[in-house]
Amino acid sequence: KNKKWFKKQVFITGICGTVGKQVLSLLYNNVDIEIIGIDNNESELFFLKDKYRTYDNIKLLFCDIRDSKELVRLAKKSNYIIHTAALKHVDICEFSPFDAIKTNVLGTQAIIDLAEKIECERVLFTSTDKAVNPTNVMGTSKLLAERLMSSANFRNSGKSPIYISTRFGNVLGSRGSVIPLFKRQIKKGGPITLTDGSMTRF
Repeated sequence: KNKKWFKKQVFITGICGTVGKQVLSLLYNNVDIEIIGIDNNESELFFLKDKYRTYDNIKLLFCDIRDSKELVRLAKKSNYIIHTAALKHVDICEFSPFDAIKTNVLGTQAIIDLAEKIECERVLFTSTDKAVNPTNVMGTSKLLAERLMSSANFRNSGKSPIYISTRFGNVLGSRGSVIPLFKRQIKKGGPITLTDGSMTRF
C-alpha cells in the first residue's frame, strides 16, 4: 500500500463516466481511502451506488460541478481531487457551445476555486487529445481548462494545491464511442456508418 494515500479522502467528479468509474475501480477496495464521488447523471449514479453499496468508505452523491456551494460542502475534507467531469461528445458541444464552456471551462475553474478554499493537496484534471490544436468546441474548451489548471499551478509556485493535467486519447468501448455503435449496427445487419473507409486515426 502507498502510505501517501493512508487515511486520505479522494473527491472524484464525473464518477459515472468511463474514466471516473475506472479510477473508482482502482481505489475502492483500499479501506484506508475514503472516496466521495459526484455526478449529475441520476440513473447511472443509482446503478453505481448499488454496485458499491457494501463499501462504507465510498459515498456517491448527486452534484453538478457548476454548483460551487455544494462542492465545498461535499469536498471540504478532501485531500485529493480527481476531476473527470466534462461534456465530452464533439457533436453535442458543437450544438451547445455555451453549455460546453459552462461545464468544461467554468466547471474546471469551480474545481480550482474549491481546491484553494479547502486547501487540498493535489488536483488531477483529465483532458483530451482533442485539446491539441483544437478544431472544435469540445477540444477548445478542454484546452482552456488546461490553461486554467496551468495558471493555478504557476500562481502557487509548487505549494499546495498542486495542479496536474493529463490528456487521454479515445477510450476504446466507452459510452458514445464508435465500438458500441458499430456493434449495434452489425447486430442489426448493417450498414456500418463509416465516414470514409480510408480514414485513419493517429
